[in-house]
Amino acid sequence: TRVTSIKALADQHASNVLPVILEIRKAGGASLHQIADALNARGITTPRGGHWYASSVRNVLERA
Repeated sequence: TRVTSIKALADQHASNVLPVILEIRKAGGASLHQIADALNARGITTPRGGHWYASSVRNVLERA
């Protein structure tokens, strides 16, 4: 179904961006907001091509 494919794409994107999020955390970006800012500064987009927010970072971490 469409929902299944959307979830699969989100899972795939989360697994791709998770190492970057963990790297940012190690470098001192502890808050979700700081991680979102760092992802945006690196030009990394969300699965739908948008900007990162604390909630979208939290969603990726929850998928992990």
